[in-house]
This record gives sequence, structure tokens and C-alpha cells, in this order.
Amino acid sequence: MTRDDSKPLRPSEDKQAHQLTLVESPPAPCVAGLPNGHARPRAPEITLDRALRAAAARLTKGMSPNAAASAWADYLLHLSRAPGRQAQIARHAQESWLRLASVAWGLGAQEWSPRPDDHRFDHPGWNAAPFALWKQGFLAMQDWCEEAAREIRGMRPKSAERVAFMARQVLDAVAPANFPMTNPECLERTVQTMGANLRTGARNLAADAIRMATDRDDAPRSDYVVGRDLACTPGSVVFRNDLFELIQYAPATQDVRAEPILIVPAWIMKYYILDLSETKSLIRHLVGQGFTVFAMSWCNPTAEQHDLSLDDYRKRGVMAALDAVSRIVPDVRIHACGYCLGGTILSIAAATMARDRDDRLATVTLLAAQTDFVEAGELSLFIDESQIAFLEDMMWDQGFLDQKQMVGAFQALRAPELVWARAVRRYLLGEDETEFDIGVWNADATRMPSRMHSEYLRGLFLENRLTAGRFAVEGKVIALRDITAPFFVLGTESDHIAPWRSVYKASLFTNSDLTFVLTSGGHNGGILSPPGHRNRHFRIGFRKREDRYVDPETWARTHPPRNGSWWPEWTGWLAGHSSAGRVPPPPTGNPDAGLEPICPAPGTYIFQK
Repeated sequence: MTRDDSKPLRPSEDKQAHQLTLVESPPAPCVAGLPNGHARPRAPEITLDRALRAAAARLTKGMSPNAAASAWADYLLHLSRAPGRQAQIARHAQESWLRLASVAWGLGAQEWSPRPDDHRFDHPGWNAAPFALWKQGFLAMQDWCEEAAREIRGMRPKSAERVAFMARQVLDAVAPANFPMTNPECLERTVQTMGANLRTGARNLAADAIRMATDRDDAPRSDYVVGRDLACTPGSVVFRNDLFELIQYAPATQDVRAEPILIVPAWIMKYYILDLSETKSLIRHLVGQGFTVFAMSWCNPTAEQHDLSLDDYRKRGVMAALDAVSRIVPDVRIHACGYCLGGTILSIAAATMARDRDDRLATVTLLAAQTDFVEAGELSLFIDESQIAFLEDMMWDQGFLDQKQMVGAFQALRAPELVWARAVRRYLLGEDETEFDIGVWNADATRMPSRMHSEYLRGLFLENRLTAGRFAVEGKVIALRDITAPFFVLGTESDHIAPWRSVYKASLFTNSDLTFVLTSGGHNGGILSPPGHRNRHFRIGFRKREDRYVDPETWARTHPPRNGSWWPEWTGWLAGHSSAGRVPPPPTGNPDAGLEPICPAPGTYIFQK
């Protein structure tokens, strides 16, 4: 049964007029720049339509079939009126087939090579016949699809990107590595084990199918226990509301920097990616460097919390945490650090504080966090009006976006690695998945309230209001350029969620001093860079307030990589923006201000399922 919905559908007025209304005379109330008014009668037919779309969305994991169909229609209609482009595609196919035939006959033609991050063909058996020819045939088809899916003059650029993305999904599904008779590693393993790998793989496949059909969660893993092996830095919860718990970590040095650090994590996952295992904990590293550290642990929202807004996450989240830290460590400024979505909401909060002349922030650190969403990477392929409306109907029915409905989109971005390579290991090679700390955390996702997620997708991803000067908080527009606190901004080289060029755009929309770091690794792995970690490197550059803008390619070219971890660079930067002397550690909480320790870290919200 769907719950009764009293909130209106999004009005269909002209967007530009609607946005001007928001800026000049916003409806009441106006939450984080998005309307919450314009109520109109709810027709039962509309409710029926939404319920049907919500049911369809559950079957497709929130993926809109209309978005896919419109992309193909746009591409095919433009292709049908472009005979020259058709000839180009046909000629490329002909050249590819001739080249493939030359490779097969050993006539010296240049072979196709897999992408550097494609490890499906690493096994030496792929270099022997007939597997080498099958590999080359797949790579040739991959190359041709990329050529065929290029944008045609007049079509929407996003349609071309979507067509290319969907073509890749189909190709990845039929890759020769996915089938036992065309995978040399599987055949070798089958001979070695007398078929035991296939028997084990069949059991794994049956177990996974039953789990998916019954929607049953895996049993908790015993090797990594949250609070013992993960999220194990000592501390106490010193503040709690219905949205988050605030953890104050115990000092590890006799004296500390006067300015505390407040960490705002993403609410899409549990906060302990920043306090992972003991050797990979950024929080433990900060405490060991003499900082007083506070971290927010977001709740896992239920259907009853469907009406939490994006501004609730700012006001009753970030601002409430800042207020609590100010009461525990009074009369000093605060180093604020936001990771991923936490960095986005921190930017909104900091810009609002600057507008309101609240100068409590000593610095602002953004880790793999976007403030501009024009170049939001492959994740933007899933975001348009049709897709968001489809998700909204599903969330209207459930009250939230479930973590299982989010994971499909993230897996599709890296299907060869996250979907098909895993299937090959489990079902063809008969291998059990290796348990590791970040994998346990990655499976511990959270839900997102329907209202907040809708506001986030529309206001930021779809309409990019924050950097376009149209994002209103409490009825007044905010601007990142008002922030005077120095910035430390970090991007990661292979980030599929927050591409580093998009993260780098913080330097385009801010005016204060800014240090930018580009580190090796992906969205999560690049953050986990403890000193001594092998094969790590980073680039770092500093922009003064009066410096001219430098584009990202020029920046990367003029800042050579350095070996090692970026963590010491950050702690040194924080120390350089802190008071010169050290002080005794502050007490845990402040009973006089109503902030008594509630329970030991990591608190209770981290265990919510």
C-alpha cells in the first residue's frame, strides 16, 4: 500500500520564471532554495499514476525506462537524417573487420589493447589461440561502439553519452571473460580442480539468487566488528538529535591545538570510512597529530522521516554540530571538513554563515566534494527530469531511497569490475569473496529521506543552483565567494562519483586562499592514504586570493606528482592556520551547557539498519 501523500507535485510553470520567483519573493516556506508550496488538489487519477510508476521503479531499481528510450530515439532519429555519419560508421566497421582479420592471420596489424583499468584479460591464457582472437574481437567491437555512439550534430549531448553507456553495459555483459568455455582462466581452474570450481560456483549462484529473490540481507560478518575493528578510535557521543550524533574523540597527546576539527561525512554511507581500521583511520591520525576532533554520525532515516529536508541537514545537522562544538570549545574558531555529500552541505552552510556574518570557521576542507554539478561525471547520466520524477514517485511510495536501490547505479558505472569480475570469481572460479575493511563499510549504506533527496537532485544536480547564484537558504540567495576562510580542496584521480575536474571548480567560484590537492586513487581509496602506504602520490598547489584562474589541465601539467601521502600536507596546513601555542585538551562534553557524554564512540546511529 502506498502512503497518503499531501505534498504537491512539482509545478510545470516555466523554469526561468519559477527560479526568479524563488530569488525575489520566495514562497513560504522556502527550504534550501526549493519550493514547498503551490498546493493544488490531488486527483485520484494522479495518485494512481504515481503508484504505478512507483511499482515500476521498484522493478527497475529506480532506473527510468523513459530516459533510456528517449536517448535512443534522439540518437536514431538524428542518425537516420545523417547519411554521411552512417557512412563513417560503416567505414569504421569495415576497417575494424579488415584489421581483425589481419590480426587473426598474423599479418602484422596493430592489436587493440584493453584500457589500463580493465583487468579482465590479465591472465596469460588470453594471449594464446583461440582466446586471443576472441579478446581482440571483443575489443574491436568495443572500439566500434565508441565510434558509433559519438554525438551527432543536433542531438542532445546527454543522449549520446547515455547511448554509449548503454552500449557498454550490453558489451560488458557478453564479454568472453564471462563464459566458462571462452575464459581460459576458468578452463584452467576447471582442469586443476576436476570441476570443483564450477560446483562451488553453482552453489554461490543459487545462494545469491535466493538472497535476491527473498530480499534477505547477508548475515553479519564476524571478522570485522564495528566498534572493535572498525570505527574504533576512542571517544564519546556528546550530542544527539533525531538527525545525527556528535562524537568527540579522546585526546592522544598531552596538549592539543586550540582550534578543534569538525568532520561532516556524507549521509549516503556510514561515517566510519574516515575511521576505518586502526591503520587506515584519518580521524585517529588527526588525533595523533594533536587535534581535538569531532565527527558527525548521521542517522539511517526511516519512512517516518520522509519529510526531512536538505535544509534540515544544514540547520539541524551541520549548524547544530557547530553550535555544540562551540559550547564545548568556546571562543575559538573551528576547522570544518566535509567529505563527499558532507562537503556539499558544509559549503552551503559556510556560504550561509558568511552571508549572515558568522565567522566561526577557521578553515574549510572539502574532500572529494562537489560544489558545481555541470561536469558531475558519469553519475549525471542518471539525472534528468524523467529520471528524477521516476525516483520521486518511488520515494513518495516508500518514504526514502533505499540503499539497495542506490547501489545499482554505482555498480553500473564500473560494471566490469563491480559486477562481472565479481560474477566470474564467484560463479566460474568458485572463489569466496575476500573480506576487507573497506568492503565491509561499502556494504553498510544508509537510506535517504525522500524530500531531502529530491531537493538535492533538483536544486544541485539538475539545476546547479549553488554556483549559478540561484540557491536560496531561508529565502535569501547564498554565494560561495562570500566565504573568507581558507580552503583545502582535495580531488582523486580516478573518481567516478565526484570527478576531480568537477571538484577543482571550487577554485572558480571562491575568492579566498585555496590549496588544491589531486591524489591517486578513487573516491574512497584516495581518501585512505595513511603515511607509508605504497604506490601513493599526489599533486599540490596554492592559489592566493589575487591569483588568476588556472584551468584543471594546465594545473595538473604544472604541478608534478609527489610520492607519498597527502595526510601530512593537510595536517601541516591545518597547523599553519591554527594558533601558535598548544593548550590542554578540552573536557569531554560540557555539562554546564547540557552536553554530557551520552555513550562511548562510535555511538548508536552507526548500528541502525
